[in-house]
Amino acid sequence: MPILIPQKNNIMEETQQPENTPDTNVGQPATQATSDNVNFESRIDLTPLLAHINSIRAEVETVIVGQHKMVDQLLVAILANGHVLLEGVPGVAKTITAKLLAKTLDIGFSRIQFTPDLMPSDILGTSVFDLKKSEFEFRKGPIFSNLILIDEINRAPAKTQAALFEVMEERQITIDGSAYIMDAPFLVIATQNPIEQEGTYRLPEAQLDRFLFKVSIDFPKLAEEITIIQREHSLQDHGKLENIKRILTADDIKKYQSLVKQIIIEPQLVEYIAKIVVNTRENGFLYLGASPRASIAILNAAKGFAVIHGRDFVTPEDIKEAAIPVLQHRVIVAPEREMEGISSTEIIRQILEMVEIPR
Repeated sequence: MPILIPQKNNIMEETQQPENTPDTNVGQPATQATSDNVNFESRIDLTPLLAHINSIRAEVETVIVGQHKMVDQLLVAILANGHVLLEGVPGVAKTITAKLLAKTLDIGFSRIQFTPDLMPSDILGTSVFDLKKSEFEFRKGPIFSNLILIDEINRAPAKTQAALFEVMEERQITIDGSAYIMDAPFLVIATQNPIEQEGTYRLPEAQLDRFLFKVSIDFPKLAEEITIIQREHSLQDHGKLENIKRILTADDIKKYQSLVKQIIIEPQLVEYIAKIVVNTRENGFLYLGASPRASIAILNAAKGFAVIHGRDFVTPEDIKEAAIPVLQHRVIVAPEREMEGISSTEIIRQILEMVEIPR
């Protein structure tokens, strides 16, 4: 497999730190540290938020085995107020994960099954003539909720996909000259099967760009598979989602989303994000690089990762953790590289190794 050739001045020997001497000041103001104590006192009270996050994790783990990374990414997406595209073969718990997450949130939930004959009005709603009032009345579609599960999103044609553009980006829809604002929070979790091609439509790049994360779900390991079978056997006639507790309300989510925006990030880390995104535009292995929207997405996601790790400041590791799920669906691999079997994920990993980490 070809290896990316680093661009000049992207890697510097001096950035490597001596072994066993971690730089604890990365992403943290120097005034917070002392020579005797490297523990930092949080300037933002994250205690209630972390307690709720741990409670949601515990509820999810009663049903979902493994997949800790996916669960964390979904939680970060909620905190960063972003949409998520779950991609995986049938049977890896994409839909049940979304339904399970919705059960832990005391907010409105709506599920839309995308099919080739689905029309935009089936999602957004339509105007119906009221004979009694002799006027048209708008009847809202299933998109008017807080958490929307779109199952098999790539089964609807382009006209229906386009109906989601405005509502996913601006949290509003415009019908018959009137704008209807979505109630906050408004989050879309969509699923798709990357293997099956018959009866599916490739998602437009403009729509992919509206998803904060693309989360790829792999098969479980052997031990996890055994646990899944044992749990299913022990359920008998009980449903998987019967005893799930509701943890967060709509007000809680809005409060925590506002709190995450206050997470501290140093100027050199902002520059680090910009360098990663610019590198995708200058990389010869990519036909199309990421837009400024991707830079903002990495910023917001990195703040979310910092929070679930119990910090009120962003580190380079948070940015790296956010980069792949944010970028992998926003870039297009050059055709000749795609024929060689190189994926966007591999290229992004190499870019992260190439770009100098700020000190």
